[in-house]
Amino acid sequence: MLRICLIVALGCWAAVAVAGECDSEAPLPTIAEKTKGFEKLEGYFDLYWDARGGKIWIEIARWDEEFLYVDSLPAGVGSNDIGLDRVHLGRSRVVRFERRGPRVLLIQSNTAFRSDSENAMERRAVREAFAESVLWGFEVAAEEEGCVLVDAGDFFLSDAHQIARTLARGGDSSRGQGSYKLEASRSAFYLPRTRNFPQNTEVEVTLTFISSKPGPLVRQVTPTPEALTVRQRHSLIQLPGEGYRPRQWDPRSGYFSESYMDFAAALDEPIEKHLIPRHRLKKKDPSAAVSDAVEPIIYYVDSGTPEPVRSALIEGARWWTEAFEAAGFKNAFEVKILPADADPMDVRYNVINWVHRSTRGWSYGSEVIDPRTGEIIKGHVALGSLRVRQDMLIARGLLAPFEEGRSVDSRVEEMSLARLRQLSAHEVGHTLGLVHNYAASAHGRTSVMDYPHPLVRLNEAGELDLSRAYDVGIGEWDKVTIAYGYSEFDNAEDEAAGLKKILQDSIENGMIYITDQDASPRGGAHPTAHLWDNGADPIEELGEVMKVRAYALGRFSQNNIPLGAPMVSLEETLVPIYFFHRYQVEAVAKLLGGMDYTYALRGDGQAVTEIVSPQRQRGAMDALLGTLEPDVLALDERILRLIPPRSFGTRRGRETFAARSDPVLDPISAAEAAAGHTVGMMLHPARCARLVQFHARDEDYPGLEETINRLIEATWKASRSKGYSAEIGRAADQTVLYYLMRLVADDDAATQVRAVAESKLGELMSWLKKNLRHARKKDEAQGAHFSYAISSIKRFLEDTAEIVVPPPTVMPDGPPI
Repeated sequence: MLRICLIVALGCWAAVAVAGECDSEAPLPTIAEKTKGFEKLEGYFDLYWDARGGKIWIEIARWDEEFLYVDSLPAGVGSNDIGLDRVHLGRSRVVRFERRGPRVLLIQSNTAFRSDSENAMERRAVREAFAESVLWGFEVAAEEEGCVLVDAGDFFLSDAHQIARTLARGGDSSRGQGSYKLEASRSAFYLPRTRNFPQNTEVEVTLTFISSKPGPLVRQVTPTPEALTVRQRHSLIQLPGEGYRPRQWDPRSGYFSESYMDFAAALDEPIEKHLIPRHRLKKKDPSAAVSDAVEPIIYYVDSGTPEPVRSALIEGARWWTEAFEAAGFKNAFEVKILPADADPMDVRYNVINWVHRSTRGWSYGSEVIDPRTGEIIKGHVALGSLRVRQDMLIARGLLAPFEEGRSVDSRVEEMSLARLRQLSAHEVGHTLGLVHNYAASAHGRTSVMDYPHPLVRLNEAGELDLSRAYDVGIGEWDKVTIAYGYSEFDNAEDEAAGLKKILQDSIENGMIYITDQDASPRGGAHPTAHLWDNGADPIEELGEVMKVRAYALGRFSQNNIPLGAPMVSLEETLVPIYFFHRYQVEAVAKLLGGMDYTYALRGDGQAVTEIVSPQRQRGAMDALLGTLEPDVLALDERILRLIPPRSFGTRRGRETFAARSDPVLDPISAAEAAAGHTVGMMLHPARCARLVQFHARDEDYPGLEETINRLIEATWKASRSKGYSAEIGRAADQTVLYYLMRLVADDDAATQVRAVAESKLGELMSWLKKNLRHARKKDEAQGAHFSYAISSIKRFLEDTAEIVVPPPTVMPDGPPI
């Protein structure tokens, strides 16, 4: 086959051509002529730097040869809510260059639809059936011996990372951050990080975006918010060669899935195919039960990470060594420090990055993947540097470690570093191809791929024990997943049998795997899959958590902050302790209207579905109602006297209580937020629908009527004294009223759920009317409370489209911890 080599100048000059033929009167210059005086950067795609023109030209010598194109953000914005972090990975696309007359097109292949047939015509039929995407067009500026050069300036200096779009929608925030546009006069190539290597070409640019009305999140992190400047990376990467065997995904395996439609699939096979993402790993001695790897998987920790954090990240990431050894590999997984002159965005390095933001936020484990096969080319971890401070805040709140004249309790740092080890292992696990397993904490901490809450207990002496706050090492489920993904087999037949055995053995050993879609939703039904929980029995664990919470609140004092710290900073320390039970409440709530289930395959022996027993559901209801007691919700007067209004230079934010009594700390609003969390979980529309359904199938199960009756009895109908405790109780009452109205007004709620909620509102109004005179006689405040509820319910039932009572205050940010 004749190989044509082109050099395309990615810029403004374009050769004029008619009907695809070059103008013979204006022949193109040779590459040598066009690039005279330019600096050449040899590599995967040869680059030419024109210092005088401020342009980069690219020589194209590969035609119709697919490669990987990745955009990323080496220098970011620094706002967790916006999401444009340093080392943020963008999209990975399989692309190719094609020449069409005087023009070169950069075309993205459609890898979601293909044919795995060996018949070229079958593959062509599928390729032509689905659209491709032309990402850019270049004009040929020079050529010699079939190779061409183009000016790539406009391409590389474009907003490939979609920064303007991200700012417009506000990132993770519901508020847009302004209508930003790319300003060409303030954008340029960044030569220190524009490099070329035999298998990858890296081009970095400085981009400036301007807006006349920048949003509040941008204002928080940018020196001149009208001009936001970041750096963007374009990576052109050679796709991996032969020798890698894709591995089939199984819904029980604990892996992400690279999926596509294979139109060559036999008629009796699924047309949708799923592959797991994994690194290439081969034994030096395939016949040995345990062998060295041909090439180990090496991860590098960001050299900009400070100690003792750096050592914790290295130690945690190295936990995976044990899993690879169990899968038959020794010396196959290594963790080192990234050399100071290495580029963390370079595709040749798997990197654990230490990322700074203005607020705490999520950490991420992502990859650069060959979507054709699932092979992981680069593992890329981004750890938010402020998360560790949340653990330190929790430890300070629990331990009150700053008693004058005594050394600071070392357990504060120990607990925080233990969390970092676990976090490092967790995010590296994602870059090995693994997804979350939120059932792990209920089965003996069997995986680092769960979200762990600190496990704290009161010992026999009545003191806090943090020795098991976070687990050490990977779990048994992690060994199962690595064995599934990385065990080596002689052939496809042995592989299919071996993978089946790995998963079947795990099932017989009692391993449970449940992931995000079943654990994250507030209305979820699975009784053991939760985020930030502990223990095999959620109800029992809630009891333990409430004991720890009561202990910590009982000794909360100025010793919870360092000597010389502003007293107002006690509030930030108090918040995670007051809401210490929030995650375990969510776990218990999922027992109510809950159903146990697995990702079973026919014939694998797993139980498919089982409704949580009536006794367990009612036990969960009892435990949840216990969190609504005024004595539980009330902050002690002693604590309230310690915390003054916000001082100059500080303000309320995401780490402080909501306050309707601003500037004074508002314990009523705090109680309202905690009560609203419990009630909102109990009366979630999906949970309520299951209560209706399960009770209809078997009347032994608690129904929605029983649940609402118990809620009203524990709040509105509870006997109360006067004063502070009664006011706390009234805050809980209002949350029940709000969520009942919300159920009735929810167009997406099941019809019977809305009907029952409306009926219970009517019954509550009748009861309130009957007891209004007595309430007024006993306590004027309680009488006003009843009267307001009566009028609110009446107005709402007249027009159920509008909820007439205010929503409860919300808790300050909880996750990530």
